[in-house]
Amino acid sequence: MLDDPKVKQLRNLIKDTFRVRPNQDPIYIDIADHLDRLKSKQHQIIYGRRGSGKSCLLVHYKNSESKNKKSLIVYIETDEIKKLGYPDVLIRLLLSIMESTPSAKNWWRHFRIRKTNIQKHIISLRKLLDQAEQRKVKQEESKTKSFGGKGGYSGVEANIGSSMSNGKLSEFQENKLDTLERYLSDYKKSLVDELASSKIESASVIIDDFYLIKKDRQPDVIDYLHRLLRGTDYYLKVGTVRHRTNLVRNDGQTIGVIVDQDIEQINLDRTLEDLTSPTQFLSRILNSMGKKVNIADVVQELFNPQAFEKLVISSGGVPRDFLTIFVNAIDIALSSGQTIHLTPTLIWKAASSFSYRNKLKNLRTDISTDAPAIEKIFRDILKFCIVAKKRTCFLISQDDARQNSYIHEFILQLMDGKLIHIIESDTSAASGRPGRYEAYTLDFSLFMEPRKRGIEIVEFWNFDEGGRRIGVRESPIYPLENAKAAIKSEDNLETENFIETVENKD
Repeated sequence: MLDDPKVKQLRNLIKDTFRVRPNQDPIYIDIADHLDRLKSKQHQIIYGRRGSGKSCLLVHYKNSESKNKKSLIVYIETDEIKKLGYPDVLIRLLLSIMESTPSAKNWWRHFRIRKTNIQKHIISLRKLLDQAEQRKVKQEESKTKSFGGKGGYSGVEANIGSSMSNGKLSEFQENKLDTLERYLSDYKKSLVDELASSKIESASVIIDDFYLIKKDRQPDVIDYLHRLLRGTDYYLKVGTVRHRTNLVRNDGQTIGVIVDQDIEQINLDRTLEDLTSPTQFLSRILNSMGKKVNIADVVQELFNPQAFEKLVISSGGVPRDFLTIFVNAIDIALSSGQTIHLTPTLIWKAASSFSYRNKLKNLRTDISTDAPAIEKIFRDILKFCIVAKKRTCFLISQDDARQNSYIHEFILQLMDGKLIHIIESDTSAASGRPGRYEAYTLDFSLFMEPRKRGIEIVEFWNFDEGGRRIGVRESPIYPLENAKAAIKSEDNLETENFIETVENKD
């Protein structure tokens, strides 16, 4: 069956979904009715790890809603502006919104003697955006030259004194931010007037991969956009990764937004805590794609008993990883002459070939500032599990997590990076160990053929007669003090080299 031409068509169809591009309409299968929810007139934040389907959902929504003449869609890829400082990143977002409005898009309006308010704001914002580059160039040319400059609005000055120090540059940036604050009401009114003067009833402002904006400035950005659009027919739709996102900060006053109060959340993540949920969800996705190539039931026809469950487990419940391992498993089966169905062994082999190197690369790209510290913690966890304890599962005390919340946040970011997976958020520990714990497993791509290396795989997907996961409560406790020590250590070994060293040693 695996060598059937229909299976080849299915593999090609799946491969076409691996990379979502805004200029193409991705294959989107709305299993959980997220698309209908996204159409609601609410500010929303869409949480999901890499590969969970955030961009697929948002791009498909953009393309489908763009056909509706009563709806305006503004789609912004954060990757294009992630390296900008603050408030320039905010100016760019404002420009993206305003330049998507009807009067900005109609070329003939640019020849009118009297410009619309939106056009005036665009011109002024572009001048304000350029100010930073001009002043920075002057700073590099002369450390002592004194001059003054005006922003794009009448009466707004950005004077730099006798020294072009970093402090003065920062002062100039604060002046730019002051300009944005004083004109916020004008921006809002102009955006409202744009819809009122057109046939457009509402607008969606989609910000994809919001987590790429510098984390310490995320509350400021989301706060400004929320104040700009609150009470209008413009609605924020923000896609991001949960533990790489900071939406609120308290500096005497609340800066940012509060989830489920100011902004509704849509959660795309399905973890291994409840295996039934990702199993049902991923089987519906695969079967829906199978029907597109006339395979009635992919799960029943291409898998032997238990193989599909192993595919869900090895993927961590992430759709893109699930589909990637599925395609890899078919390739491995065909190359070895196995054409009947997929087996657990083939799934494990495909999971091992689904390289952790890609996950590390994504982690470094997404959180460049904290990446060295997080990688040190990750190497320490690997050393703890694979070398010292010889088990694939570990526990973290909830009390330890509360007392060391900053370090615990790094653990959660490793989970978002899919290098570890949570399997119990609240469990006890065996052998009379007091307290409550979180239980994690290493990602399956990290231990190729582990039984041969004497590592015990904790089969957390199996339960004893008391309904408890087998082997989880018996797992070793990882102290977060170890993570603190790892961060302070002089260990600068590349993680990939560290893993290879451990594998060769075993």
